[in-house]
Amino acid sequence: MSTLSTQFTEDLSKVRLFSLYAAVLFVFIALLGLFTRGLNLGLDFTGGYLTEFSTERSIAQSDMDKMLSAYLPGSFQVSSAENGTYWTLRQADNVQNTDSKIWLTEFAQQNQLNITPQDSMYIGSQIGEELINQGGLALLTATVAILLYLSLRFEWRLAMGCLVALFHDVIVVLGVFSWFGLSFDLTILASLLALIGYSLNDSIIVGDKMRELMRANDKNPLESIINAAIKSTLVRTMITSGTTLATILAIWFFAGESLKGFAVALFTGIIVGTYSSIALSATIPQLLGLKADHYQQKEEEILCDLP
Repeated sequence: MSTLSTQFTEDLSKVRLFSLYAAVLFVFIALLGLFTRGLNLGLDFTGGYLTEFSTERSIAQSDMDKMLSAYLPGSFQVSSAENGTYWTLRQADNVQNTDSKIWLTEFAQQNQLNITPQDSMYIGSQIGEELINQGGLALLTATVAILLYLSLRFEWRLAMGCLVALFHDVIVVLGVFSWFGLSFDLTILASLLALIGYSLNDSIIVGDKMRELMRANDKNPLESIINAAIKSTLVRTMITSGTTLATILAIWFFAGESLKGFAVALFTGIIVGTYSSIALSATIPQLLGLKADHYQQKEEEILCDLP
């Protein structure tokens, strides 16, 4: 039994070290995409025209792109829902856009289509700038609150592991949106705020178990304590992540085009968040020199302060 336990510890330690290197690679790739390609900001941030219309018959995405490219000046993005019969057209702020009902009628006649206008709106660039500032402020406020919470709850090495894992998750999700050119709008910003809380939860669970084991026994090597903490929380983490992913998949497939980006962000974030809670939040403290007697000393100081 002891031999099996030792083998498990060695195998898990190798997996954690390999996962750490992989996490560093993921962050590098994500940052490369963000610096070279940037984010495809949606109309919520850039401003522009949003036009929604429906077609009587189903049309392939590629065919609609070709028809609109021959008719509309400038750049645009078009996406479909309901099997290619409901369309959402996004145009940049710098295009000259006439009344949607007029140009849709002309477009329908030119391409022999039966089109029904649904909705049309204009979002000013000034509003987009305000949303960027407010969204950035929300992310900054959440990050500062998390820093204060971690500094009060954990010894600084464990807190640093949770913080690095948190930044890893957000950067990787942003990298996915950058490399795949997915539209980044307010719903994605909301998903990042939700992801921050979810990612932190996973890391704190592992960190709490490590702290509990270190307080209970400082004779075992730290590597064994970390592996034991991961082993004891792994089943719970997988069940929680699995049930959450099932919910996100339901949103992805059944909630429509408007929430697809939200679902993609959360789905990616939950996967990398579960991964980073093992690869980073449990491994970084070990690399920073965390020892079990750090928490043993803390327990002794608390006992000495008691009346």
